[in-house]
Amino acid sequence: MREEANGAVRLLWGSPAKPSRGPKPALSLARIAAAGVEIADAEGLGAVSMQKVAGLLDFTKMSLYRYVPGKAELVALMVEAAVDEPSQAVDALGWRDQLTDWAKQLARSFTEHPWLLDATVGPRVMGPKELGWLERVVAALDGYGLTGSERMDAAVLLAGHVRGIAEQARAARPNGSPEAELLVALGPLVHQHADRFPALAAAMASQDGRDQALDFGLERILDGLEALITRRTR
Repeated sequence: MREEANGAVRLLWGSPAKPSRGPKPALSLARIAAAGVEIADAEGLGAVSMQKVAGLLDFTKMSLYRYVPGKAELVALMVEAAVDEPSQAVDALGWRDQLTDWAKQLARSFTEHPWLLDATVGPRVMGPKELGWLERVVAALDGYGLTGSERMDAAVLLAGHVRGIAEQARAARPNGSPEAELLVALGPLVHQHADRFPALAAAMASQDGRDQALDFGLERILDGLEALITRRTR
């Protein structure tokens, strides 16, 4: 694990050494990462392998190892290539609008690259662009009476909400997992047993068909932060 982490740090943050032997390098880390992203976007993270990436680039698997030590480092490069830079702070916007924009951007990233949900879990090394997302939240909340830990926790809370909604959306896609079939069957079951679940049946009957879970949860999180900021700055 430590060796993989050191390799990821070198590739993401350092100036990776070029192969010292053989012909002039014909590949770049950017091309390798882009190939991995292309495969993951089309087939999922599980389909990505050093062999498959090498084949897409029309190189041998062994030649790929001259640039990237293994799949863990490859995935780290893919994440850094797939995530967009977070938008820069706009002086005219307050912290609440900035965090709303941040959450919507993150949601779009998960929609465009669903495999990021699998690639961004567990202990790992984050690259400059991904770490910039954390910086964006911490900076937006600076000067409002929150401690450094609280500002970082706010970023974790927001990201967790966005991730949870993105996971549900992925499961509910057509031809998706068994969870999607369960969601489709939930409505008729509740209607059939409305006498046992009257509150749930009434709530589902009043739905207008719009999925507002992301916005609703986001607003409630921001309401909580606003209440805390008001107490601290009163």
